[in-house]
Amino acid sequence: MRILLTGGCGFIGSAVVRHVIRHTGHEIVNVDCLTYAASPQALEHAPASPRYRFERHDIADAPAMARLFAQYRPDAVMHLAAESHVDRSIDMPSTFIRTNIVGTSVLLDAARHYWQGLDRAAQARFRFHHISTDEVFGALAPHDPPFTETTPYDPRSPYSASKASSDHLVRAWYHTYGLPTFVTNTTNNYGIWHFPEKLIPLTIINAIMGDPLPVYGAGQNIRDWLFVEDHAEALVRALQHGQPGETYAIGARQPRTNMQVVTSLCAILDELRPDPAGRHERLIRHVHDRPGHDFRYEIDPTHAENALGWRPRHDFEQGLRRTVQWYLDHASWWQAIRKERYAGQRLGQAATLEMS
Repeated sequence: MRILLTGGCGFIGSAVVRHVIRHTGHEIVNVDCLTYAASPQALEHAPASPRYRFERHDIADAPAMARLFAQYRPDAVMHLAAESHVDRSIDMPSTFIRTNIVGTSVLLDAARHYWQGLDRAAQARFRFHHISTDEVFGALAPHDPPFTETTPYDPRSPYSASKASSDHLVRAWYHTYGLPTFVTNTTNNYGIWHFPEKLIPLTIINAIMGDPLPVYGAGQNIRDWLFVEDHAEALVRALQHGQPGETYAIGARQPRTNMQVVTSLCAILDELRPDPAGRHERLIRHVHDRPGHDFRYEIDPTHAENALGWRPRHDFEQGLRRTVQWYLDHASWWQAIRKERYAGQRLGQAATLEMS
């Protein structure tokens, strides 16, 4: 199988590339425009494989997308390219609209025109796999059951609204044009090669450096955590077994409050990298909350587990320890990012309008 994968130098995309090259015989064409969060180093040894190709393009560039389909003639698309940081979406929503909505529509149309030119057997085999988030479902109250594939959409941030829009477009291209698309929605991912703007890598790096560890509000917001390499395996299983028109909610049944995550990281670092000044928890600082901060996300992955024959390999404590050790061992990578691209500053502090 030849896969055209978008966003393959991003956090989840690079994990998929590594998995495909290491564990399958598939070919992969990585299409990435190399924005601020891209890390070609995260591909590790994949570029040395004869089954790997790289194309630097913006998915909103329609002529480029049409050329890639004509040149490589893929059997499937895995669409991971997206702006993904909620705080950044508060500061610059138009960027999220352009990439996540306009870019998805451009890619869908390029795929549709290519697919319509295939013979019937190739059309039947073709898949367009759109990778999305549980944030499209909105926020759960403390005693609500977890999200499933049938949970109504209720996005609350510019990021989640843009991803919800892209999900709807993918399903519309299936129902209107017959393009064999399907969607996977996942929980918060964490793990190695994670750009250090999200909670876990930011906390690890700040703790290593002895800087304050910011926790939004009281720190009681809950997220369901999935190790990125487990997610990559699930996504490849979905590509191989997913059915057109379907939705698969992928999670690891590992909900934690933000405070639980941060204190767990501190405890691991106390063991792996003791600080002579004291326990790392002393660095925790509660800061004002994110505007519109959703309280809780959690997924019931039963359908995906049964349909795809997949279970995550890492529990949260095991995955978190592996992640901390990786950041300790790869300081040169994140130090360069801190120096050149993102210094760890707070984002997403746009003031909300007060209703009179």
